[in-house]
Amino acid sequence: MNNRHNILLFITVSLFVALAGGSSAGADQTTVDEIVSKANRAAFYQGADGRAQVKMTITDNQARERIREFVILRLNVEEGGAQKYYVFFEKPDDVANMVYMVWKYTDKDDDRWLYLPALDLVRRVASGDKRASFVGSHFLYEDVSGRGIGEDVHELIEETDEYYKLKNTPKDPDSVEFAYYELWIDKKTYMPTRAEYHDEQGSLYRVVEALEIQEIQGLPTVIRSKASDLTGGGSTVTEFSNVEYNIGLTDDIFTERYLRRPPVRWIRR
Repeated sequence: MNNRHNILLFITVSLFVALAGGSSAGADQTTVDEIVSKANRAAFYQGADGRAQVKMTITDNQARERIREFVILRLNVEEGGAQKYYVFFEKPDDVANMVYMVWKYTDKDDDRWLYLPALDLVRRVASGDKRASFVGSHFLYEDVSGRGIGEDVHELIEETDEYYKLKNTPKDPDSVEFAYYELWIDKKTYMPTRAEYHDEQGSLYRVVEALEIQEIQGLPTVIRSKASDLTGGGSTVTEFSNVEYNIGLTDDIFTERYLRRPPVRWIRR
């Protein structure tokens, strides 16, 4: 599948919508920065840590379906800053026991590892691979942990009673497959609810949207999201269940030793 046609929103519990930082020439900068900061925290930093079971239904352009099921763990190292993610795949058999781990930074490229149990191999995922398809879905590796603050220039282009609409343009256009994306942010919760990606000709080719949001432990949480490829066809729907925040995850879980030996206490809850 071509990277250009692969689909952020997010997966943490909200991990498949990416927000970026930058400057805006057409709006009050403090206002735009506040919107971006609050939306970034709502999408990626709910609680001190988090856990969710995830079911991903991948539908290709011929309506054929594939299922991926996995558990995702997240730990905030710094509030609004560094984070760590651990993704343990359960189904189907061809990906069972595979692990994807990310150390996310705000001032440099993330560290990423992939454990392939069939080969008993730990592979570092190159920073250039973060815009590639995530396990064959319409989401990207970057969608798992979010797009880094500061990678884009953003501006507030519309405001209604219900939402803010931002236009995000990459500072390094050669590093991504999109020319810009527009993002809708709920004014009440600051949760990103829809992202539309445009190519160099301005054509819309990719949409990521929150289909359902619920309040869990007092925190707004996306529990169903969808990524759609409008050019090549197909889409992926992600459903989150057994979502928990502030469960006491520790830093040692997010190390190479646990790639081969999953932390059962947190995986099998």
